[in-house]
Amino acid sequence: MNRQQLIKQIFEKQSFLCVGLDTDTKKIPQHLLNEEEPIFSFNKSIINATAPYCVAYKPNLAFYEAFGLKGMAAFEKTIEYLKTNYPDHFIIADAKRGDIGNTSSMYARTFFEAYNLDALTVAPYMGEDSVTPFLGYDGKWVILLALTSNKGSHDFQLTADEKGERLFEKVLRTSQQWGSKENMMYVVGATQGKMFEDIRKVVPDYFLLVPGVGAQGGSLQEVCKYGMNKDCGLLVNSSRGIIYASNGTDFAQAAAEKAKELQQEMAKELSRLK
Repeated sequence: MNRQQLIKQIFEKQSFLCVGLDTDTKKIPQHLLNEEEPIFSFNKSIINATAPYCVAYKPNLAFYEAFGLKGMAAFEKTIEYLKTNYPDHFIIADAKRGDIGNTSSMYARTFFEAYNLDALTVAPYMGEDSVTPFLGYDGKWVILLALTSNKGSHDFQLTADEKGERLFEKVLRTSQQWGSKENMMYVVGATQGKMFEDIRKVVPDYFLLVPGVGAQGGSLQEVCKYGMNKDCGLLVNSSRGIIYASNGTDFAQAAAEKAKELQQEMAKELSRLK
């Protein structure tokens, strides 16, 4: 999916919601554990319930790799189900890959050829040659970690050099030499608040993938106030707040209600762009 197609989906659906498929068998409804494929059964129900209200899905690979071959089979079935039934939804693999060039090339083949996904999260800290192998695919996106929502983000990402440039700002400035707003996004945690102003000074036109709204305490309104641009420029992810809204038999309905609530809030924010 290219940039214009993504923007079109956002404004047509009045939503920039990404639903994170962080499927944990310790948290899904107990009755699903009796099924042959509990992870896929859960994902399928969540997708069917939330698809009208979101434009993207983000399966987190750790939640599938933890279960070995069965987990990866569930991941593959989830991707196949999305592509068959909801082909207009943007699919992000949250895998945070990044290694020396030839290894990154193989990771790129995995996610962009074997799975044919739209985007992949990538760690930029090994430099240009670890990122550029992901950028050679038309219609595919690299989503670089920039300023994350976890507490430990302050350990390195906010450290400044002798000129006062913080590490996340260096990542933003330098990486623009590798990719463009047509094939690169950045991860910026919703809990960073007004820091979005600083980020927009460096990357005014790029899309930002924003985790941390909901369960992690990030404010959608604050993210939009400081981070939204004329094209929206945001994909706001919610995982636990949606998919675990209920652990009963009504889990899919509860997820739909939470997704709809966020979509309606997003529609209000998008209306301010007119």
